[in-house]
Amino acid sequence: MTRPTLDATEIRVVGALAEKSLATPDHYPLTLNSLVAACNQRSSRDPVTDLSEREVAAAVERLMRRGLVGTTAGAGHRVAKFRHLLDRALDLSRRELAALAVLLLRGPQTAGEINTRSARLADFAGVDDVEETLWLLGDHEEPLVVRLDREPGQSADRYAHGLSGDVRADRPPATEAEEDAGGAREEPTSTVHDAGSPALAERVRQLEDAVAQMQAELAAFRAQFE
Repeated sequence: MTRPTLDATEIRVVGALAEKSLATPDHYPLTLNSLVAACNQRSSRDPVTDLSEREVAAAVERLMRRGLVGTTAGAGHRVAKFRHLLDRALDLSRRELAALAVLLLRGPQTAGEINTRSARLADFAGVDDVEETLWLLGDHEEPLVVRLDREPGQSADRYAHGLSGDVRADRPPATEAEEDAGGAREEPTSTVHDAGSPALAERVRQLEDAVAQMQAELAAFRAQFE
């Protein structure tokens, strides 16, 4: 599957589902209400959000259309419940899913931070295991994780997920020819964005959200009678 490019709400939704599948499997999949609470919880989230049920439902519908979220309904389930499909869609091991989930929910972090914050999600033996997992995530044709430029005062490399399409990876060392030319180089980005009208893009997004909300509500209504 081609690496998806997701907006901030989609990132939070799929990250919350991934985290809960690993940390609290007895309470997973999640109802829409539980998913909203997982997205907006105050701990283990950066930034903290206040997403509405409508925003989460719309994001779920978009993710379902892209094959990244599925639903469980019918016998034994009075309401629709949602589950992520990241591991299947992106061919991820449990360790890879855990590291990616932490980055999706908390933003850029060091391998040491990921090791500490994923204790309930996977069985990393230490930072070396985390770094190996991050390397595997970055070794895709379209990297799922990128290493960031180290800023002044930072003593360790930081990593970010590549599912937002706006992360800048480390620049490789300049060649002698480039240095002779003044060191000019185009910095790579994980995805190039279309420079369309922001107002038009926002209007399209609002319309998509409205349609997705109606579709999600219809799906949940139907699930009650299956």
